[in-house]
Amino acid sequence: MQLDRRQLLQLAVAAASVQWLARTAYSQSSFSQDPFAFGVASGSPTHDSVVLWTRLAPGAVVHERNAPLTVRWELAHDPQFKRLVSQGHSAASPELGYSVHVEVPALEADRWYHYRFMVGDAVSPVGRTRTFPKPDATASRLRLGYASCQKWEDGHFSAWRHMRAENLDAVLFMGDYIYEYPGTSSKLRTPGGGWVLTLDDYRARYALYKTDPDLQAMHAACPWLMTWDDHEVQNDYAGDQGGDSGPRGGWGAMNFPVRRAAAYQAYYENMPLRASALTQSLGGLARGAEMRIYSHLQFGRLASLYLLDGRQYKDPQVCSKGGKRGSSVVDPRQCEGWNDPSRSYLGAVQERWLQRELESAASRQAHWNVLGQQTLFGERNFARGATQKLWNDGWDGYGAARTRLTGSLQKSAVANPVLLGGDVHENWVGQVKADYADPASASVGVEFCGTSITSHSGKTDSTARLLAENPHFLFADSQHRGYGVAEFTARQLEVRLRVLDDVTRPDSRIDTLARFAVQAGRPVVERA
Repeated sequence: MQLDRRQLLQLAVAAASVQWLARTAYSQSSFSQDPFAFGVASGSPTHDSVVLWTRLAPGAVVHERNAPLTVRWELAHDPQFKRLVSQGHSAASPELGYSVHVEVPALEADRWYHYRFMVGDAVSPVGRTRTFPKPDATASRLRLGYASCQKWEDGHFSAWRHMRAENLDAVLFMGDYIYEYPGTSSKLRTPGGGWVLTLDDYRARYALYKTDPDLQAMHAACPWLMTWDDHEVQNDYAGDQGGDSGPRGGWGAMNFPVRRAAAYQAYYENMPLRASALTQSLGGLARGAEMRIYSHLQFGRLASLYLLDGRQYKDPQVCSKGGKRGSSVVDPRQCEGWNDPSRSYLGAVQERWLQRELESAASRQAHWNVLGQQTLFGERNFARGATQKLWNDGWDGYGAARTRLTGSLQKSAVANPVLLGGDVHENWVGQVKADYADPASASVGVEFCGTSITSHSGKTDSTARLLAENPHFLFADSQHRGYGVAEFTARQLEVRLRVLDDVTRPDSRIDTLARFAVQAGRPVVERA
């Protein structure tokens, strides 16, 4: 059934409400299989609220009049649920993929909670979540895991098992939660189902990923902060222009808006997002309306966290080889429009929002200002000497937009800017420069771009040469898969790059590849 915008928003808001009346939904008492096979999750934490998520497995649901199912939920101080804090009912409707998003208000700041869901006689796994400190509170420490790019067919998700042992306050996931490829060439494990094109396709691909036990366990361990990249829709898509992968014919450019709308709805259904991610739009998703996922979160006075969206509002890439859509490595001197100042990576509205947020950062007195975004921020020249070869899908392809952002960081004089990224399947660590054309220009922040959970990298034998050509980076590694752990205190930021021995083995061990420190008030990365 195709929903219009009004119906979709009504369902989302009603399902998120803690006041959902149980009598309005059908209650199925028993199930032939576990309805909570996709696990539980939490996210979008503030100092007094958090989103609790689950999605009932469609195969466990007996359809009756196409009605939603009543799902009960509980939040408690203890994992035995003897000290209940809040409880209620929500709706899992077929129109929203039987997903449940509960926005629990009026919670105590800076404390941990436990939660669970129940439907009929089935009980979900117990999840653990937390609220953040009040914006004006002194917080001594924030332990944040950051990760991206988990391609099913490239490896096992054992990195999540190791991250669970890190005792984190939150996870920042920066995109490519799923991949839309058929994955038929993999000898390790294949997703099945062919190209992901329709709402049912996207739902099925998320369902597959959500069955991974290590991913499930990490979702249940702490709240997640979510943003996306391209593979949640299509490789290399930019704004309302499709990318360069997938079958042609009936799923060509004319149908990309329909595909994007389906992908965005499936993303909402499967992530611990607030209903406001949908209500910000002016029209229906199928008509190209926004799904608002960029946001600002405050962790006391210790850190301001800005989650950015580098896909939905992005201008198309320029000068891709052969006139194709998608990305290429480009010689800027041979590309008309490369330096066009009107082109944007974040979109004009999001740029202005971020500028306002940074201008008001001083009043929040945060020790650290952390920008979580999709990809490598600093310039990475693939050529030698005075020549340039730059990747047009990342910030390098939007140099004027990058300069506007570094200019905002300088003008607002925010304390201790830190950019976290993903996408490139490699670890890159360095300084954020005011002007990448001038190696002597000021450093205005630091950057940690993380490797992938599983996704393969490209060439792995040119890292040393690229570091020499790009001296604002002090470390790079393309060999390993894993994640990063960033620990913020008032005095310093410490980052550990955690990497797996062998991503093709579910029992892979993990080690620390490198450690770095950034002293507060000094935008320089040092090896620790």
